[in-house]
Amino acid sequence: MKITAISIFPEYFDVLALSLIGKAQANKRFSFKAVNLRDFTDDIHHSVDDSPYGGGAGMVMTAEPWGRAIDSEIKSRSSESSIIDLVILTPAGQRFDQQLARQMSEAEEIIFACGRYEGIDARVSDYYSQRPGIRLREISIGDYVLNGGEVAAIVMIEAIVRLLPGVLGNPESLNEESHNEIGELEYPVFTKPMVWREIPVPEVLLSGNHAEIARWRKDAQKRRGIRE
Repeated sequence: MKITAISIFPEYFDVLALSLIGKAQANKRFSFKAVNLRDFTDDIHHSVDDSPYGGGAGMVMTAEPWGRAIDSEIKSRSSESSIIDLVILTPAGQRFDQQLARQMSEAEEIIFACGRYEGIDARVSDYYSQRPGIRLREISIGDYVLNGGEVAAIVMIEAIVRLLPGVLGNPESLNEESHNEIGELEYPVFTKPMVWREIPVPEVLLSGNHAEIARWRKDAQKRRGIRE
């Protein structure tokens, strides 16, 4: 899988060199590149925004730098027949969840367009939604406001990449964790010591009876419910 993030703050993505995601990059489970949007401007100030038509507060990111940056990445794709998932991060987009993460983990290439200010000129979405070989996805990670799309992109990248084969040391953990195929939340987990601040570990987990432990865990999941 090839992942690209386009941003005016490409250094935001240095965090992806850490932990399991960084190890997955080093082991070539996926490749990642951060692209500076300002490299695709012409003026001396490398401007990427302007005032909105119709008035209103804030600034809007102009279409042409985005078009140039995205086109540059499209030209460098590995195959003319490949489909690129172009993700425009916007509060108006589809809500990101584990099911969508699974779908996107099967993509060959993903480009994240990380907008700022009042967002990206809507014509960028209009144009690429009609472009052959592009699967446009407008996505939100939740009902709150961030300063830009970078943090949202990092959240999505981690959720997607950890589903790729070979990224997790024990792939069986994917079957037990929260937001599994039926949306269950993971059961409570415990480790040593057996008693911490007068709170003991549930006795069944110390019993060695694997059938009883599995039953307890399933019941605990049911008590936690299913995330809608």
